[in-house]
Amino acid sequence: MTPKVKKTLTFVAGWILVLAGLAALVLPGPGLLLLLCGLVLLATEYTWAQKWVDPVERRAVALAHANVQSRKAIALSALGAGALLAVGMFWGANPAIPEFWIFGPRLPFGGWGVGTTVTLSGLLAIGLLVYSVKRYRGKPLPVPSLSAQKGAGGVAAVAEPDPVAKDSR
Repeated sequence: MTPKVKKTLTFVAGWILVLAGLAALVLPGPGLLLLLCGLVLLATEYTWAQKWVDPVERRAVALAHANVQSRKAIALSALGAGALLAVGMFWGANPAIPEFWIFGPRLPFGGWGVGTTVTLSGLLAIGLLVYSVKRYRGKPLPVPSLSAQKGAGGVAAVAEPDPVAKDSR
């Protein structure tokens, strides 16, 4: 693969992941994870993206840590993931629904195309929840950030703790 093709593919994949991550911040899905993956890809080619990797990573880790410290938060996350699975299966089956306004007799965009993506989001949410519980439950918040950056002289720079990352129980 030529360097130009690699740079183009990195650019396209990175921006697709960043845009999907931004959308998933308000829609069901792992928004910060997708955003972080896109920034990591873009950071291989662009220095502006490197500046955003650590803050987004710290925020993602802080949220994952905070959301598995109580049983209530874990139960709500599991309930949300289960709801995504149920909605995905329902949407995939594309049942007849009562006609309402412009909707009916079938679901808008009904079928296994949408149903599969929603179901996969639910499975991903369950996987991330299990990972977060095993990695962060009952453990202190990892500080400094996971990816230490090299400073002058090849010494790893210590990141300042993120004020957002404080445990807010």
